[in-house]
Amino acid sequence: MRLSRSLAPLSLALALVLSLPYDALPHARVAAGASPSPGRFGASCRTTVHGSQVVAYCHNPYVDIDRVRLHIECARWWDIDSDSAPADAWPAMTVRLTGRCWKEISSVWISHQKAR
Repeated sequence: MRLSRSLAPLSLALALVLSLPYDALPHARVAAGASPSPGRFGASCRTTVHGSQVVAYCHNPYVDIDRVRLHIECARWWDIDSDSAPADAWPAMTVRLTGRCWKEISSVWISHQKAR
């Protein structure tokens, strides 16, 4: 008898959930006005430092054009840091960027910009 009393609220809740209209139930649909997921972008770059010279190769495997730039920070305070001119890496294209310092190089990085 006690078992039937404890199952009564559970069976009532189950009956209410099953009788709800379809729109009231939660589901994993995407709303009609939702924006699509962003596309992949960005060339993969590899840099090589030989003394005071830097060479970077950037390959763009994606559809959008990637405008890449090489940035070099020199180790000496009197040595001028440099930024390369932007180069457009078209789809399935590899771009070569070079730069240098007078003496040692402190750090090197590549910036990416989506070309219009």
